[in-house]
Amino acid sequence: MADSTDKVEGSVEGKYYVDASCIDCDVCRTTAPNNFEANEDEGFSFVCKQPENGEEAAQCEEAMESCPVEAIGDDGDE
Repeated sequence: MADSTDKVEGSVEGKYYVDASCIDCDVCRTTAPNNFEANEDEGFSFVCKQPENGEEAAQCEEAMESCPVEAIGDDGDE
């Protein structure tokens, strides 16, 4: 389960976040390409944009469920 007190740098504020357990496996960027980007220098992904519609929200949920290290979290509706 993602730790909201250990969020990676660069994520935009909002419902979804990535914590420091991210291994930069590319699952989230493949699943929700409009919402996740890589920090290639540091080797992790982050939320670059919160979902703006139902399709993006569903993709972020799928990314969260598919994350092999459970590094993606959901703070609920903020």
